Order: sequence, then structure tokens, then C-alpha cells
Amino acid sequence: MADANPPDIATIFVPPPDAVIETHISRVFLSGDRAWKLKKAVSFPYVDFSGLDQRHEACRREVELNRRTAPDLYLGVRAVRRDRAGKLSLDGAGDPVDWLVEMRRFDPEQTFDRLLARDALTAGMVEALAGVVASFHETAEPVPVSAEAALAEALAVNDLAFFRLPPDSLPAGMLQDYRERMAAELARLSPVLAGRHAAGHIRHGHGDLHLRNIAMIDGHPVLFDCLEFDDRLATCDTLYDIAFLLMDLLAHDRRDLASRALNRYLDITGDYDGLPLLPPYIALRAAIRCHIAALQPEGRAEARRYLALACACLRPAAARLLAVGGLSGSGKSTVARGIAPAIAGACGAVILRSDVIRKQLHGIAVTDRLPAAAYTAEASARTYARLGALARRLLAAGCPVILDAVFGREEERSAAATLAAEAGVGFTGLWLKAPEAVLTGRIAARQNDASDATADVVRWQAQTLEPPAGWRRIDAAGSIEATVTAALQALPPGWRQPVTPVQ
Repeated sequence: MADANPPDIATIFVPPPDAVIETHISRVFLSGDRAWKLKKAVSFPYVDFSGLDQRHEACRREVELNRRTAPDLYLGVRAVRRDRAGKLSLDGAGDPVDWLVEMRRFDPEQTFDRLLARDALTAGMVEALAGVVASFHETAEPVPVSAEAALAEALAVNDLAFFRLPPDSLPAGMLQDYRERMAAELARLSPVLAGRHAAGHIRHGHGDLHLRNIAMIDGHPVLFDCLEFDDRLATCDTLYDIAFLLMDLLAHDRRDLASRALNRYLDITGDYDGLPLLPPYIALRAAIRCHIAALQPEGRAEARRYLALACACLRPAAARLLAVGGLSGSGKSTVARGIAPAIAGACGAVILRSDVIRKQLHGIAVTDRLPAAAYTAEASARTYARLGALARRLLAAGCPVILDAVFGREEERSAAATLAAEAGVGFTGLWLKAPEAVLTGRIAARQNDASDATADVVRWQAQTLEPPAGWRRIDAAGSIEATVTAALQALPPGWRQPVTPVQ
């Protein structure tokens, strides 16, 4: 029998709550400068808050775990007590009848879902968020379990949740399609799964990293409200953790932002080897949102939309290789970011940028500067070799790839074309051109960029390097929008898929 929440709990808050936020497992009372979170006395396949002791432990764990990413928000756990006269109070006389998480209140309009809804969520915010997630994953506690075991836990809970839904909640054929495709993909990718624990990627993550659980506070993205009630479900592959964020952006038709988040995360972590797992990881996250939505009678249309997204992610995409070259300052990285979400794939194409790879090879942050010795012919050859090796692995795994580098030498361009031929995938090369004065002006205006190029480097390139004969030339002297549009139009037929940001 459930140990029910006190029905009169709202009477304890001073001032009285001006708003109450409801989810399927919690209720948050907003009072003054505080937010008080109550665990509902509910029981689902993936969480059981039916007992008072269970809710107390969940509150304690919520504070402990969320202080990893939001220490200033989570203030502590407070007891709700009822005295002999039947009056409720915070930490007063009497035995505890429930427990609350005390949080510092922040502007609810700054959560990422609300920013997105009013078209205020920028690419810069999303890239900053990717950096926060990457830093969190770097410090999150490694857990000595296999990726297969961690994933099996999530799959079992998901299957049980689907089993408990009313039989007419979801189209049976679509649900069967999802299950068959998921099983086939995980069987195919079992060797990749087997390597994730050995590489240190199974950690105690956030576990619930969707847009409503992220907020801009004091100008920085803050992760809050992690999954606290089951360490087994929060123990996962780091790519599965960020897959929730990517799925949420895709569900809102923002492949452009999903692409920016993923590629920034990869720039920082260098975790390319796990990318073949990303489509089933995103599909599973969509399936989780599917059955949560289906619990509500008015949520069935949304549930079917999530299930359709899950099925779409599990359909294979064609691997392709695109090389974007040009002198420093020509806008290669900007064009690559603009094109990436338009190329078919779970989140579009993976961008491999020579400036980033060079920094990864030297073990420094993307925006740290390298000495001149890192730009010798020998050092550049190592960078291009690493670029090609990564691209070869990703193409073999079915991932579309964009190579972002100067490609100023014929042997570098030939190597890219040969790589695509050996992988049996389509290849296109784009060469961006702009006047030298435009290039040097852009170089001078750069801030916090991976490139170390200077105006002198641009002048040397202009005198030394020759444009490739067989690549499509793109006028990059104008606006970003015009250059990206021209680059997209230069792609071969069948490479593009629609990307329509929600306004």
C-alpha cells in the first residue's frame, strides 16, 4: 500500500507557492526564492516512490548527485512533519510524513526547452552546453560494469514499460519494427559495445539530460535534476548520456543544433570510436520519452511521434565523404557546420577538423595555441594521417564524414579521394575562395578558435598553394548564409535531407 503524500502540504510554504510544476513523478512548489521538490508517492516499472523511506533516500541522493553539476542550486533535504494537533511544518515537531529537496529558485524561462520554444536557444549556447557535458563526463565516476550490462538494464525497463501500456496506445506494427531494428543493430554493434568499458566510457552520468533539465544561469549552462532514484539506470555509456540531449533536439526538428552539440562534444572528448552506437542510443532515448508520453491519454500523439523518431534513427544512412578546403579564413569550419546537419545521418555528418585533430594529438585544449614546431611539414603530415585514419573508421561504420582542412597540397587531396574510393563511398571536394584582404580580416577577428593561423600564414598560403582542379569552387567572400547555401547546392543529388529549424 502506497504511503501517500500529505494532501495539505502546500500549507507549509511561506510565502504561499505562486506556481506548482507537475511531472509524472514529482511536484515542485515555487515559493519566494526557493523551489521545493516533492517526490510523488507513485510506483512505475523504473521508479518506486511509494514508501516514505524510499522518498527520503531519493531526496538525499538527488541533492548529493546534482551537486556534481549544480552545487549552488541544491541546498539540502528538509523534513515535512505533522504535530499532534495535525499541523504540518518544515522541521518542526512530530514525525516526518514526507521529505522535500530544497533548491535555490532560478528563472524558469531560462530552461533550454523554453529558450528553444521562443527561438532563443542559440548555437553558441548549445556548444557551451556540449563543453559542460564533456567536462562532467570527464570527472564522472567510472563504474566497473560492461556496456552490455548497463544497456541491458535500460532495455529491460523500457520493454517492461511498453508491456504495461494499454494495448491501443501505440501502433503495433511500428512498435514491432522498433524492437526488431533495435535488436538487429545491437547485435551488429556488439564488438563496439564490448570496447566501451575498457576505454573508460561507462560512468555514473546524469541519466536524464533533456532540455527541461538544463538552464542558463548567470550566463552559463547548468545541468540539474539528474536521475537519482536508480544508480543502475544512471550508469551508462557517456554517449548514451548525451544521446538524450541529442534526441530532444531532434524531436523538436532542430538537427542543426543537435549537429552542433555532437560535433562540439567530439571536438573536446575525441570519442569517435563509439559513434556507431549513437543511432540506437538516440532511438532508445526516444523510446523512453515515448512510453512516458503514452502514460497520459492526451500524450498519445506525442508518443507516436517519439516512436517514429526511434524507428527512423535505426534505419541505416549512407556513408559519404565531403572535403572542405581553402585558405585560412575562407570559412571552412563555418561551412562544414552549416552543411553537416543537412547530410543524412542520426545527427548529420561528423566533422573532422584538422585544427582540432592537431590539438588532440598534442593533448591540449581546442582553444590553446600551439608553437610553430607543431606546424612543420612532418607535423602536418601526422595531422592529415590521423584525419584520414579517423575518417576511414567512421566511414566503415556507416557514418557520413566532413573533412575540414586547408587541403593545399595535391597529395592531401588525392589521399581524401582515395580514402573514399577504398571505403566504397561517394566523395565530393569543395574549395572555398575569397580575396586575401577578406581572409586576413576574418583571421584578425577570430576569438576562442581552434585555428592558430595568422595574417602572415594567409599571405604565405596565397603565394604558395594552388586550388585543386577537380573540386567545386565556392565563392566565400560574401555572407555566411550565402556561402553555406552555395555549398549545399554544390552537393551531389541524394546527399541532402531537409533541415527545418522550428521558429
